[in-house]
Amino acid sequence: MRWNIDDVPIFVAVVEQKGISAAALRLGISKSTVSKSLRRLENALGVRLLDRNSRNIRITSEGEAFYRHGLLIMEEVNEANELMVGLTSIPSGKLVVALPMAFSREIVAGNLRSFHQQYPQIELEIIITSHAVDVIRDQIDIAVVVGSLDDSELIVKTIHEGELLWITSPDYAKQNNLGTSPDNLLSHIQICEKRYAEGRFQIRLNEHRKHIDLNSSNIIHVNDPITVREAVIQGCGVSFLPSQYCKKQLQNGELMKVFDNIRFDSSASALSATYPSRRLISGKTRAFLDFLVQICRDL
Repeated sequence: MRWNIDDVPIFVAVVEQKGISAAALRLGISKSTVSKSLRRLENALGVRLLDRNSRNIRITSEGEAFYRHGLLIMEEVNEANELMVGLTSIPSGKLVVALPMAFSREIVAGNLRSFHQQYPQIELEIIITSHAVDVIRDQIDIAVVVGSLDDSELIVKTIHEGELLWITSPDYAKQNNLGTSPDNLLSHIQICEKRYAEGRFQIRLNEHRKHIDLNSSNIIHVNDPITVREAVIQGCGVSFLPSQYCKKQLQNGELMKVFDNIRFDSSASALSATYPSRRLISGKTRAFLDFLVQICRDL
């Protein structure tokens, strides 16, 4: 099996531009050159990468697999070029970062000025999302995710261990007999993050593992911990939050901790940075990763 690496960026362009004509225009080459490159690559690989006719083009399952590896190949080539011309000494170029909304607003936003001042040649694009992202497919350089992640194609670096805390407002605690058991607890939960309600949520009571059902019509589900925090401050029962999003409110008395005897899985609120698996990490990605580690140290 012998295929030409020069055909890889042409194939990738056809997939991303969704057509031969658009890819040819993007690359500044003729349509016939693109077509010949595709045929040559398919013949060398011995598989059909794209199903195409005069109007439409569709990537096959084999093509999807090769596309993902093709992106990694191109990244390796680009990084090798950067290394050889010495560009990695001063991080520069476009860097696409995906961040959860709450983490971006509460932790990252206030520190972006210092990052930009330190690395003015990095063209930073931040994508705020409440959904899981495909780092390779979406061409994201680095993403921050909450909770555990198991993907052999990605490097995962924990940047903050995190801790979930049961919280309520002092007024709610005064007006209600909260008790100490999981049954007591469930009757007071009025709102929580949606991702914790998508399965049986595991807790620990006196070192014994138990599960509670948060997928109830009586519980408001929201995909933002800051909304949970503000609702609880206003008297919306008991809920739980990562410590980094309620630390200040616990200190100033807007919130208080409750149900200390009911604990969580330690990985439930961990923050991790993920990026494509590769031998060389670009200078710009390394710079942002170090930035994330630094700002998370005091959480």
